[in-house]
Amino acid sequence: MDEGEVLLALLRAYSPSGEEAGAVRAFADVARRLGYRVAVDGAGNGRASIGRGRPHVVFLGHIDTVPGRRPVRRARGRLWGRGAVDAKGPLAAALVAGAGFAGPGTLEVVAAVGEETDSRGARHLLRRRGIDAVIAGEPSRWDGIAVGYKGDLRLAATFRGSRSHYSSPRPTTADVALEWAAAVRAWAEARRTDSAFRSPTGKVIGLASRGDGDREEVTVEIDLRLPPGTTTAETLRALPREPGRPRLAVTVRIEAIEAAREGSVVRALEAGVRAAGGRPTLWRKGGTSDWNLVGPAWGAPGAAYGPGDPHLDHTAAESVSERELARAVRVLRTAFERLTAPAAGTAGVPPA
Repeated sequence: MDEGEVLLALLRAYSPSGEEAGAVRAFADVARRLGYRVAVDGAGNGRASIGRGRPHVVFLGHIDTVPGRRPVRRARGRLWGRGAVDAKGPLAAALVAGAGFAGPGTLEVVAAVGEETDSRGARHLLRRRGIDAVIAGEPSRWDGIAVGYKGDLRLAATFRGSRSHYSSPRPTTADVALEWAAAVRAWAEARRTDSAFRSPTGKVIGLASRGDGDREEVTVEIDLRLPPGTTTAETLRALPREPGRPRLAVTVRIEAIEAAREGSVVRALEAGVRAAGGRPTLWRKGGTSDWNLVGPAWGAPGAAYGPGDPHLDHTAAESVSERELARAVRVLRTAFERLTAPAAGTAGVPPA
C-alpha cells in the first residue's frame, strides 16, 4: 500500500471524538498489512510497533477528528476527507515511513483517541517509561516542524446573586460576570509582548444563566492560552478575584511546551526535510497537542510534524496533496533512522 491508499483507508472510517473504534480497526488492519505488530490498549488507542529494544521512538498521532462528515475522494492530486490534515494524514505518512523498519530499536506509531476533546488517549499513556523520543503527528506542512505549543487553562466561573429590576442602578449578576471576564482579558492583555507565541490570551467561550425565584446564577467560561514560562498554577494565583469573587472550576489544564532548537528530534526532522529537498521552517503554535502532555511525563525530547496545511484543518476544504504526503514519508523515514542510529557512548539512545 502506498501512503495515499493508507490515508484513504483511514479517512473512510469516520471518527469524531468518542466514536473512534471503527477507525482504530482500520488503522490496525493497515498496520498489520505493512508489517507492524498491533494492539489496542485500555483507552482504545491503536498501537503499531516494529523492531525491538531501545531506543524506543514513538510517533504519537491521533485518530479522532472534529465532527462533520466530508466526502472522501482522491482527485486532482489531492486526498479529501475529514481528518486528511488533522491528523490522519500525519498518521498515514508515519505508518508508511516506518514500514520495513529494521532497527536498531523500536518504532511505535500510536493512533490516539480523544485528542480533539479531553486527550484521554494520551493521558492513558502518561505512565509509560522507556520512551527515548516522541514526534507528535500534527499538520505543520511537509517542510515545517512545530517546536512549541502554548498551554491551556480553561475555567468555569460561577457567580451568584439576587435578581433586581432591570431599571435598578445595581448591576445584574450577568453584569458582574462580564466585568470579571473583562478583568481577566485585561490581565492577559497587560502581559502582551511583541511575540504572539510569548503572549497570553484570554477569550470568553461560553455564558449561561439560570434563575430560581429571586436567586440567579451565571457561569462564564473563559479560555486562557499561556506561553512557555507561564504556568497554569501561577496564572490561577494571579487572576483577578473581583468583581464578584466567583467560584472557579478548572475544566482544562495543560502546560506549554517548547523543544530545544538543538534537540535530537528537531535535528532529525530538519535532516529529513533537507534530505527531501526542502528548507526546514520552525513553527510555534498557539494551540495545544498531545505532546504537551506526554513530553514532560516521559522526559523525552520531542517536536510535532506532519503533512498538511494547518489552515485547512477543521474546515470544509480539508485535504492534503499527494505530493506533500509522499514528501512527508521521506522526511519521517530519515528522521526515524536518525533517531535510532547508534550514538557513541549512548547505546543508541538519542541525546536530549
